[in-house]
Amino acid sequence: MAANRTPVPLRLFRLARLAFHLVRGLAIAWLRYPKLTEAQRQAQKRRWSRTLLSILSVSVREKNAPKELPGCCMLVLNHISWLDVFVIDARFPATFIAKSEVRSWPVVGWLCTLVGTLYIERGKRSEARRARQIIAAELRRGTLVAVCPEGVTTFGRSLERFHSALFQPALDAAAMLQPVALRYVDAAGQHTDAAGYVGDTSLFESVWTIVSTRHMVAEFNLLAPISVHAQTRRSLAEKAETAIARALGVPGPQELSRARHRPRTVPGTNADPPDEPR
Repeated sequence: MAANRTPVPLRLFRLARLAFHLVRGLAIAWLRYPKLTEAQRQAQKRRWSRTLLSILSVSVREKNAPKELPGCCMLVLNHISWLDVFVIDARFPATFIAKSEVRSWPVVGWLCTLVGTLYIERGKRSEARRARQIIAAELRRGTLVAVCPEGVTTFGRSLERFHSALFQPALDAAAMLQPVALRYVDAAGQHTDAAGYVGDTSLFESVWTIVSTRHMVAEFNLLAPISVHAQTRRSLAEKAETAIARALGVPGPQELSRARHRPRTVPGTNADPPDEPR
């Protein structure tokens, strides 16, 4: 582990570069972004996200990714970190659906708002209905929409149950579902928790952990598309959930549910600690 840690001066240098890049991003989003065409906005998001990942020494490795994705498409991915947005945007700039709390995050939340992130206020049916209509309208316009239906972050060692309500706009718009399996590994190709923004970890603590890590690789795998024809939102959620869990080689919610009803393991045996949902 020590070999993959950065010295303190390098951490501070990365933090300084990151701060400058975030301020520059806010200026671009505030002053230039509204004046750009849609194609120019996509190109700007792609360049900015790639630079951010470069500053943090996070490289992206993709599998089964086409040059472009079709219109009226919804990306469905597992959720590990605030980095997820920029990993996807570095390749396929998308409009992300996020919980309303993200809007108040310092700098990152403001930036997400300025570039068009759509927010859902959980627990309000009227708000959910309005958000569903807006998301469906964006899909019909040909906007690439991205959702993280777990609703929480994990370290990526397991998958939380997908909330089916987030799949309703895809049904309403007859959009294609594109499952994406995302994970973070170290330079040796081994799973790393460094990217995880989980539990009571603050945003600064997460950033510090990332700048303290010498190098990470974000791997994303575009799986077989799922047609919404003759499906329900629950069946779509289950199909996407199963596909992503299998691609990652991690237990899905159904396997975890069965495991909870099995006898406890013998004391003294080794077992990975469970992810703590955020």
